[in-house]
Amino acid sequence: MKRGTDRKRELAENDTGPLYAGVKQMILDRIQSGEWPPKHRVPSENELVVELGVSKMTANRALRELANEGELVRIQGVGSFVAERKGYSALFEVRNIADEIAERGHVHEASVVVLARETASPEVADALELEIGGAVFHSLIVHSENGVPVQIEDRFVHPEAAPEYLEQDFTTLTPNAYLTAAAPLSGSEHIVEAAMPQPWECKLLTVLKTEPCLTIRRRTWSARQVVSIARLVYPGHRYRLEARSGKMFEE
Repeated sequence: MKRGTDRKRELAENDTGPLYAGVKQMILDRIQSGEWPPKHRVPSENELVVELGVSKMTANRALRELANEGELVRIQGVGSFVAERKGYSALFEVRNIADEIAERGHVHEASVVVLARETASPEVADALELEIGGAVFHSLIVHSENGVPVQIEDRFVHPEAAPEYLEQDFTTLTPNAYLTAAAPLSGSEHIVEAAMPQPWECKLLTVLKTEPCLTIRRRTWSARQVVSIARLVYPGHRYRLEARSGKMFEE
């Protein structure tokens, strides 16, 4: 932290509203600048009182509101810490996860667990509008962000929509990118649910069996042909799903 006199002067210069709001902004400035990275311990109520000359009530409100807003994690008897940033995916857009991760300035990696020609089960055949027992392409891929698993992509593809699917290197090209080029998207449907992970999913995502996950079941079309069905599983504490609708206007 800066010396107490510098901090008090800074708080006074930024005082354009309630005192607790100034304390919040000072903390946010340090988080957003990277001075206080994720998991960094922030000053306690008592330390803020001494450094800034504010009341304990003011310091408490600032820390409490930042915790409610997801900026801090408060652990009773231990202290307050900068929250880890969650990655995010567009909920109703069919976007390339590699692009989303790159937009955050992070590194995308993919590990191919399964890439094979299989026999379509009744459920898969019905979703892809195939004959039961017919051929289907199956891929199971784990996507990571900065080395941390953030998505399991379990996908079945209609062979006629993308006949060269199994020949692709999905460590360098995502299925989304390939299918978008091979069978341009014309429509999609999504089902979103919260579910506990299966044991094998826990291993791939390196999460506990008690960790809730977010799941999107997605089916896509090109013209009138179903191209693929995918089950996308995200660890709940590492990722969030976002959706916007309507036009956004600036005042």
